[in-house]
Amino acid sequence: MLLDITQGAVASTLSVGTDPLPEHQYETVRHLVFGSLTGVRLTIQDLHNKRYAEPNDWSKPISTGRPNEVMVILTKRVTV
Repeated sequence: MLLDITQGAVASTLSVGTDPLPEHQYETVRHLVFGSLTGVRLTIQDLHNKRYAEPNDWSKPISTGRPNEVMVILTKRVTV
């Protein structure tokens, strides 16, 4: 690996053999977010800004039975 920090940036190179890379394995995960409708929407917006999930990927808010509390669910495939 070669690191060059003389120009204020880091560049790296890594030699890779000719062996094929293993196929990626995926796992399905579920994210649950509980809170007020405003808090849940802000969390979804924050995760969208971080490019983790689109707002339309989440379920519609579901009442938890507690006053002013909802939950939303995101089901996502991630690389493991």
